[in-house]
Amino acid sequence: MINLRKSQDRGYADHGWLKSFHSFSFAGYHDPRFMGWGNLRVINEDRVAAGMGFGKHSHRNMEIISYVLSGELAHEDSMGNVKGIPPGDVQRMSAGSGVTHSEFNHAKDQTTHFLQIWIEPNVLEIEPSYEQKSIPEIEKDGKLRIIASPTGTDGAVKINADAKVYAGLFDQGQSCELALDPNRKFYVHLIRGSLDVNGHLLNSGDALLMQEENQLALSDGKSAEVLVFDLSA
Repeated sequence: MINLRKSQDRGYADHGWLKSFHSFSFAGYHDPRFMGWGNLRVINEDRVAAGMGFGKHSHRNMEIISYVLSGELAHEDSMGNVKGIPPGDVQRMSAGSGVTHSEFNHAKDQTTHFLQIWIEPNVLEIEPSYEQKSIPEIEKDGKLRIIASPTGTDGAVKINADAKVYAGLFDQGQSCELALDPNRKFYVHLIRGSLDVNGHLLNSGDALLMQEENQLALSDGKSAEVLVFDLSA
């Protein structure tokens, strides 16, 4: 089963300093058909205006991944981490028993564009933790590179969740295949460009919700950047 969700069908919020597309129900956007997919709960595509950001706020029992596309995201949290997250880095924060953090765009003349991803954990009330890794573009060029997993091996950040996340860059007709477990759910989110996914043409912001499928086939990429989520059913 494959369902195509177009970019324009996502929720949208314009707060002036923040413009955000919501793949799943979030804050003031509620759609009972899209409360998440498997244990994937949130994908927000956020654009934060220069000099603006999210003040201190709390999270609990959630695996949170930030994937920066342009600009830089400044992160500070109650664990003592003060970090800058540039494009190409993957940041993971395990909220566990509770963490407070802030995220800002300190640039004077540049918007920060990033994805905020929440995945439900498979263990609760753990000690909060933080991890950040840089993923070179060459490792995503024409292939799916694992960026988050339960083991944290092969250069991925480690998440306390039954899920894996892959990132890939596809251009000039590049293609790739990935064997799927039909007992799991998969979510393909095209960040930008265009890409054929199992015979469905995806453009920027489009997604495929997949289950009971054996194969993922990516082809005919044109300036495409994609995330693939392997999720518990």
